[in-house]
Amino acid sequence: MVSFFTPDGDAMIPEPIARSSWGGGHLGGPAVCGLMAREVERYCPEGFVPARMTADLFRPVRDLPITVQSEVVRTGRRITVADARIVQDGAVRARSTVVFLSTGAPPPGQLWRPERELPVPPVGIVPPEGGPPLFRSGASEWSGEYADHQNAERKISWHAIPALVAGEKLTPFQHAAMVGDTANHICHWGSADAAYINADMTLTLSRLPIGFELGLRAEDSLASDGVSIGTATMYDRIGPLGTCVVSSLSNADQLIHHNAPGAE
Repeated sequence: MVSFFTPDGDAMIPEPIARSSWGGGHLGGPAVCGLMAREVERYCPEGFVPARMTADLFRPVRDLPITVQSEVVRTGRRITVADARIVQDGAVRARSTVVFLSTGAPPPGQLWRPERELPVPPVGIVPPEGGPPLFRSGASEWSGEYADHQNAERKISWHAIPALVAGEKLTPFQHAAMVGDTANHICHWGSADAAYINADMTLTLSRLPIGFELGLRAEDSLASDGVSIGTATMYDRIGPLGTCVVSSLSNADQLIHHNAPGAE
């Protein structure tokens, strides 16, 4: 079975699938965000849901054994907050804050909501385990071939991610956190490969995903002087469930070339 990490005592050993496409012997954002989500979700009280996760990715997480530290910042009747840090060689390389909110009955009245058309692949059409997601760009059909989507059209991705940790079932929150980091790719992949690298990821959830598939649709990207903010909608086969926002930096001198073997 494919997994991103293998446990070794208190440490996590990265597997090849966890490596970053940017190279340099470090790990990709989905693996890093998933590991921090795994660490803090044990603090979620009964009757609460993880409503927001913000991950700061300010140092490369190396392709070496990883230790994750965490603590509860606040426990309340309606709000609980927990932090996590990834530590290597005594240095903090990434950190996250997760806000858990209590669930309850919705208030009375009606609210405006946008009409959304969120495409999903036909039932049974899923990405291969450990392989790239399925993509749509513009009016194209779903395809896992990068060359089919090397264009300036709006991108959508469809994910079925393998286990985060060997021997453990991927939880809905881990799945959402891992897919959330790919908003950078969906929002910033154009006609000339992928040229922005994200420094953070903020995921907001109104509910946890249902099932083993998750979609991400680019909604906006705002760029100026090499800094771009990307926003995407996260959804499953039931409907929309959250948003993802990334702050990204131009990385034009080290593109991810999608025509290269194994590029992600």
